[in-house]
Amino acid sequence: MAMPLDGIRVLDWTTGQNGPIATSMLGDLGADVIKIEEPGVGDPGRGMQSIMGRSVSQLPEGRNYFFEHNNHNKRGMTLNLKKVEGKKVLYRMIEKSDIFVQNTRKGVAERLRVDYATLCQYNPRLVYVWSSSLGPEGPESWKPGVDYIAQGRSGIMTSAGEPDMPPLFHVSGFADQMGAIMTAYASLAGLIARDRLGIGQEVDASLLGAMIMLQSLNVSARTILGTEFARYYRKSAGNPLWNHYQCSDGKWIVLAMVWADRCWPDFCKVLGIQELRDHLKFENMNRRKENAAELISILDGIFLKKTRDEWMKIMDEASQEGADIMYGIVNTISDLPNDPQVLANDYITHFQHPVFGDTQVVGMPFKLTKTPGSIRREAPEFGQHTEEVLLEFGYTWDDITKLKDEGVI
Repeated sequence: MAMPLDGIRVLDWTTGQNGPIATSMLGDLGADVIKIEEPGVGDPGRGMQSIMGRSVSQLPEGRNYFFEHNNHNKRGMTLNLKKVEGKKVLYRMIEKSDIFVQNTRKGVAERLRVDYATLCQYNPRLVYVWSSSLGPEGPESWKPGVDYIAQGRSGIMTSAGEPDMPPLFHVSGFADQMGAIMTAYASLAGLIARDRLGIGQEVDASLLGAMIMLQSLNVSARTILGTEFARYYRKSAGNPLWNHYQCSDGKWIVLAMVWADRCWPDFCKVLGIQELRDHLKFENMNRRKENAAELISILDGIFLKKTRDEWMKIMDEASQEGADIMYGIVNTISDLPNDPQVLANDYITHFQHPVFGDTQVVGMPFKLTKTPGSIRREAPEFGQHTEEVLLEFGYTWDDITKLKDEGVI
């Protein structure tokens, strides 16, 4: 079956999480992604030993979950871009490639002569993508940065949690992941522009820009209204029907009724608290806001009377009969691989890994019905496809032997 990026070649000169995830996303859509690593060095992600104290390397044959996750659907080759002959190999590959992605510190690509100004001479239609930390311009654009830096700079660490909490760090590379999504999005925009207008160009994305976009509603509240969303205490949330509640088994339910006045009558009926429907303290949204702490305390007590499954069954049946309510479960990360809704949509799917065997992996977050993406290839071993790739670009075995002898590959 055809895939959206069939025939598109991506040269991936990225390391870590942000850049590699972005190029894997292009690979998921069918692009031929060639990961370029320095001989004898490689992507530091290959040697990642732990994330926040948790080991990520205890897998068969020295495999590393961090690298495997970030680099599926790629071929891998080694190439020393510090050597003149290594640059020549890259320039030859650029001539027959569509996208080049890099996430090095500002100035590195220029020093190595693999910047856009250089590469576009070999392929004017090239889409050159640079994913930086804080953006390509500005007084601090030169600074290196990773996920934690971007989370701190973007404001998201001070927007989560309750008012008296210190800034909260979001685990699992929150900014890296969002940065990857925006880098892949930008790559596709550049590709569409090339195919429609016939021009290549440099495309800049960044972790900071991605995190600002992630919070654009809150940021716009500050720029347009003059104030950001305030953090609030769960026990005194302004809209008790926009809150989360613990059930008798310790699990949580989230209520998300932003149009609370419309939902309030049905909600009262479903929970068996009809006596509160027209109570003067709770009869409309303003009155519920004024008496939020009292109502939340009442709802806390009610939800603690049944397990989450029991409450979900009650609300599901009522909703299917037409009750105007909105609710859901609060999952832990460990719940996701067994969540039937997640599995039904292949948001987590199965992959036959040549070393691990049948393995659950994160799948595509969206579906194209006629040209679906897929996970087809495990992350490459170090330099696994070097010879294969070079042969495709017209090098002979004698050429390859010479390149090895010279330390180019």
